[in-house]
Amino acid sequence: MTESFRRSGEYPQGDDHGSAYPEQQSHPSSPVNPEWPPPPAYDPSGPVHVEPGTTVWPGSGSGHGGGDGGHGPGPYAGYGYPEPDPAGTTAAFATVAPGPSEPPAGASGKRRAKGPFALLAAVAIVAAAIGGGTAYAFQELTGNDTVATSSTTSANVVPTSQRGTVSGVAKAVSPSIVEIGATSNAGSSTGSGVIITTGGEIITNNHVISGASEIKVQLSDGKSYTATVVGTDSKKDLALIKLDNAPSGLKPATLGNSDGVQVGDQVVAIGSPEGLTGTVTSGIVSALDRDVTVSTDESQGQQQQQGGDSGQWPFEFGGRQFNGDTGSSTTTYKALQTDASLNPGNSGGALIDMNGNIVGINSAMYSAASDSSSSSSSAGSVGLGFAIPINTVKSDLADLRAGGSDN
Repeated sequence: MTESFRRSGEYPQGDDHGSAYPEQQSHPSSPVNPEWPPPPAYDPSGPVHVEPGTTVWPGSGSGHGGGDGGHGPGPYAGYGYPEPDPAGTTAAFATVAPGPSEPPAGASGKRRAKGPFALLAAVAIVAAAIGGGTAYAFQELTGNDTVATSSTTSANVVPTSQRGTVSGVAKAVSPSIVEIGATSNAGSSTGSGVIITTGGEIITNNHVISGASEIKVQLSDGKSYTATVVGTDSKKDLALIKLDNAPSGLKPATLGNSDGVQVGDQVVAIGSPEGLTGTVTSGIVSALDRDVTVSTDESQGQQQQQGGDSGQWPFEFGGRQFNGDTGSSTTTYKALQTDASLNPGNSGGALIDMNGNIVGINSAMYSAASDSSSSSSSAGSVGLGFAIPINTVKSDLADLRAGGSDN
């Protein structure tokens, strides 16, 4: 096609400096030069809105303007006319003032968010999706009886800067662990417990409070309160007690997911061995699903209390009895085994993952003193401890609140 434009300065000028093209003066809206190729024999397609303020009459999609993906401006650029399309169609562009009622295409009548706001919104949605699968709260009752739980073992109770450290776990979870003193006509014993609601509900072992006529609970700040038994389940060695006149500001623990625990995972144990409140030890999960057998006879708890605060609760494993005679009435449950140091008094305390979630309630530990002539429990832990999986606790919580299976 012969190009009909002239270079700058080559256009003829009249004496009155008028236009050299009178047809264009009489028809200022004419979109084409008479020497250009004729328009197509069919009507162009309807307008397509691409950005506010611009309307495009699409041609074949192969125009040669600056927006064609890198061909650069054509020979008609700068003269107010559109580029001719080699395919024989013309793309005409007209600027339209955007109005508030003219949303971008695909926005369904609502202006689409752009820039940093849209990016932040997307990040928030992703974070919410992840967080929603990491931590959630379920409520057995209402108000102060809400229990914080995690659907995985990755809910982050520990601050980011201290995550994965024993000190970080201890600082975050210690306020949720209490010391329990049980007194009966036979004597007294010491154990531990885990605060699970702001209303003062505490999970512990049944054998810690079995046969007790009075229960005292000492919080991590040293203040003591009396407590009442809500429900017991001797078959799972679990009990739920509640503080009388519970103070405000109690920090409940987050109950994790023991099904996600693996052998080799690092764990922290917090309890009151030998009455040493808030003792922290650490180790790993040594094994899963250990069949631990404990006594369900209340008299066994009274025998334990006769030993003062020694708290050597008898249990069976692998056909052998440890820490004394379990008696004739027993029950067996699947337990987590840990080498975190547990001693008498740790019973009812927490076994915690490195994100600060409770994954087990410590319930039994092997004491070397039971195999020696010494009656003292000062021989200490030998790295054989067992904990009731926290999922067992969560599944039993409603029954415990209703009085437990023993009532």
